[in-house]
Amino acid sequence: MRLTPFSPTALRRPLSSRLVPKIPHQKRPYAFQTSGIPTSFQVFNNRTKWLQRERAASNAEASRQADYLKDEVAMRVAERLLDVKRTFPLTLDFGAYTNSLARALTNPNPDPSQPDADIPPLATKIGKLVAADSSQKALFRDAELEFNKEINMERVVLPYEEGPLPWENNTFDMVLSSLSMHWINDLPGVLGQINRILKPDAPFIGAMLGGDTLFELRTSLQLAEQERRGGIGVHVSPLADVKDVGGLLGKAGFKMLTVDVEDIVVEYPDTFALMEDLQAMGEGNAVLGREVGAIGKDVLLAAEGIYRELHGSKVEDGTVRLPATFRVIHMIGWKEGGDQPKPLPRGSGEINLRDVLGTK
Repeated sequence: MRLTPFSPTALRRPLSSRLVPKIPHQKRPYAFQTSGIPTSFQVFNNRTKWLQRERAASNAEASRQADYLKDEVAMRVAERLLDVKRTFPLTLDFGAYTNSLARALTNPNPDPSQPDADIPPLATKIGKLVAADSSQKALFRDAELEFNKEINMERVVLPYEEGPLPWENNTFDMVLSSLSMHWINDLPGVLGQINRILKPDAPFIGAMLGGDTLFELRTSLQLAEQERRGGIGVHVSPLADVKDVGGLLGKAGFKMLTVDVEDIVVEYPDTFALMEDLQAMGEGNAVLGREVGAIGKDVLLAAEGIYRELHGSKVEDGTVRLPATFRVIHMIGWKEGGDQPKPLPRGSGEINLRDVLGTK
């Protein structure tokens, strides 16, 4: 696990990063199916999530101000292309939402570790980018901005109900996805479909929220509800754990897997600012069976006090800042292809490891 600093250049609120304690989290269950046919096992209400994203994107100014997390993760996903020495005539951005990945690909300085290097934008590696999402308002929110002129892009609106992806087998040279797949009910099936639409020896590069994401908010709300109501409700979505993702990619048919995790910790002045930004991101609660209506004022005030007591930290001016942890799971998988490196058959080794290590 890596903890990396997060310092966007233009935000409403100052942000910083620090280490936070690890708290047990709610683990997401799965119905393992890779056929691409939606399973009846449902965690999220697809229509509710679609409505939340449409409403968030309809307020363009507020949603742009809350894009800082999606933009930051998109840049880190795009940076992984620096290590792939090939071009991609046709690329899919699956779950593009407000096109943070397209903006990252047009960044004139794609490698922040080499600020003085003359590296062209990563968009030069991509012939055409197909940006696909169920939220039409989000997808077209920034259609008139300048970055659209720097990349050949087509926007495709998908149905909000999960189903087969509308592309033929072996269509894309690469599939990208940034911070959208944690809302998918049939994650194994969707990964199988992504493998299907990729050409042989083509990569899938993605990032999704998982694990201990927002554990501070989750535990504070649970303790507050237990105190005020004598029970707890579901207010933060269940998420995949990093140890699940490698198995899901393997079951979907991907090879040469790489999975890593990093924490991005953002500090807020209070829990209300955090929840306001989550709504502006389109990241509100969409779990089936959730309590309908707003959280009670007494619970919110209790959660604010618990959050400050358990997780708050004083900064130089004496004010208390509340950290919110976003655990990002990065994944890379390659569709099997004829020229791909493969491990030798089991038992074909000719050198004994004991001889190499000099042990008896």
